[in-house]
Amino acid sequence: MGVLEVDRLSVSYGAVQALKDVSLRAEEGEVTAVLGANGAGKTTLLRAMSGLVKCRGSVRYDGEHLENTPVERIVRRGIAHVPEGRSVIEEMTVDENLRLGALWRFGRRERPRVIEEIYELFPALAGRRRERAGTLSGGERQMLSIGRALVARPKALLLDEPSLGLAPIVTARLMKVLSELTTESKLIVVLVEQNARSALSIAQHAVVINLGRVVVSADAETVAQDDDLRRYYLGY
Repeated sequence: MGVLEVDRLSVSYGAVQALKDVSLRAEEGEVTAVLGANGAGKTTLLRAMSGLVKCRGSVRYDGEHLENTPVERIVRRGIAHVPEGRSVIEEMTVDENLRLGALWRFGRRERPRVIEEIYELFPALAGRRRERAGTLSGGERQMLSIGRALVARPKALLLDEPSLGLAPIVTARLMKVLSELTTESKLIVVLVEQNARSALSIAQHAVVINLGRVVVSADAETVAQDDDLRRYYLGY
């Protein structure tokens, strides 16, 4: 069973400590939700896990240490990071964005097949495959960002605020797809979200971060049912 582990991870930006001794364990076939207010350190955690910022402590996938290693090595190990902000290349078409995601992982003959699987997963993109990504709606851009990560067949997917700015109905659809994908593909998903209600609806485990520290690590159902915890840390 694939396991992505963070142990006593700390990150500082000069004199500011963004994370302090954060630990979590995410397993294949499960969604681990990372929750907390703005500025809690959630995005920094994902950036440290994907090699974008230097850290102290350890990041391990199946026992292999990945902390402070080149981003390319982490990507090739099967860990994909979808940052906040729907990072698509606007001047390229939907199809070109997806082909770019498959470029290093598959040969020319295999790419059409794996890209078609993304269109099946996100039907809204299928009818717009030849349109520029810059013309897509916010929800469609988010689907394309995730699809471009998935087309490389990652073993772990790090998602930063995928529901940000989306309509509730689009968020619900996106969460449903993530839940189904995680179960069917035995994917490891670490989901950073401010929309705690949506995240907890599909997660098996939840980690709540406050001011750079883990204040709660428990199964998602326990967190969702704790009124004081939700009110104090999650805002609903």
